[in-house]
Amino acid sequence: MSKASFPLHTLQEGEHPAETQGDQRTLAALKERYAFRITDHLKNMIEGLPESDPIARQYLPQLAELDTLPEERADPIGDFAHTPVKGIVHRHKDRVLFKPANICAVYCRFCFRREMVGPGADILSMQERQEALAYIAAHPEIREVILTGGDPLVLSVRQLDEILSALDAISHLDMIRIHTRLPLADPGKITAALCSILGKLQKPLYLSLHVNHTRELTPEVRQAIAALDKAGCILLSQSVLLKGVNDSAETLEALFRTLITLKVKPYYLHHPDLAPGTNHFRLSLSEGQALFKKLQGRVSGICLPTYMLDIPGGYGKVPVTADHIKPLKDGTYIVTDNEGREHAYPESAQTGNTA
Repeated sequence: MSKASFPLHTLQEGEHPAETQGDQRTLAALKERYAFRITDHLKNMIEGLPESDPIARQYLPQLAELDTLPEERADPIGDFAHTPVKGIVHRHKDRVLFKPANICAVYCRFCFRREMVGPGADILSMQERQEALAYIAAHPEIREVILTGGDPLVLSVRQLDEILSALDAISHLDMIRIHTRLPLADPGKITAALCSILGKLQKPLYLSLHVNHTRELTPEVRQAIAALDKAGCILLSQSVLLKGVNDSAETLEALFRTLITLKVKPYYLHHPDLAPGTNHFRLSLSEGQALFKKLQGRVSGICLPTYMLDIPGGYGKVPVTADHIKPLKDGTYIVTDNEGREHAYPESAQTGNTA
């Protein structure tokens, strides 16, 4: 089967443009390990194979995912070590992650929680949600709750309304944040009913959209973003620096300039985490720094996100800047966290397969 002849517009969840029967078997085994789901909206956007198409590369399984490095981790940012009750990650004193669902509308191939999410993962039960909310209410030092997952917007409108209303009633919270891919993956799910519950909160609601390439910002997606803006959400974006997707200053500039016109503030540009089987997406830290320096010379501060590295093991995020990242002569790095502790960042995470 030639690459050019594969009917990508008819892609089904069980199909993939692999070249040989052996590749098909390998990909089948790969999808047994890592969740695979793609929406019709994204399926219709694919124009080529993962090697050349930024949409396909983000969502279609690749054989390179079978290459796992020793330093890659099932829990690369250390969520488990900071989980006092199910669904809560309390890494920083003033804020918590609240993960009510470990499922998504679509599964990104570079996901740092790829070992935790998928069709077999769960949505918190009502009792588990109440226990998570009780934990937040019992800790007055918490000022911000970040709903993440999985994707919180895959919950039913009723479930999400219950959670947001409960958080809105906790007096010591200053704001609520939601991290979501849904408006990009399935914009038709951004309904009037959903916007209604997002817009009725008394506390500021920040909505951080996960977007990596301008091609994701289709007319349907722009309409969904406009609806969220009209509902009163404060819109941010978070992107991941991905080899073969957006690893040029020109591509990132186009993305961030477009987001600004949609009233979305570029917030974070993440260096990819050490999730298993994702080395083919990672640039070196030095490559990322050089790219970001080019970007700084091309756009204003309004357009510019902060380039961040999540230190492996749960030590938090730091900017990928000279005061936090020090190269060593052997090619590895020393990363200093926000408490002054030093951590080695491995050289092998910076190189390798570029498929």
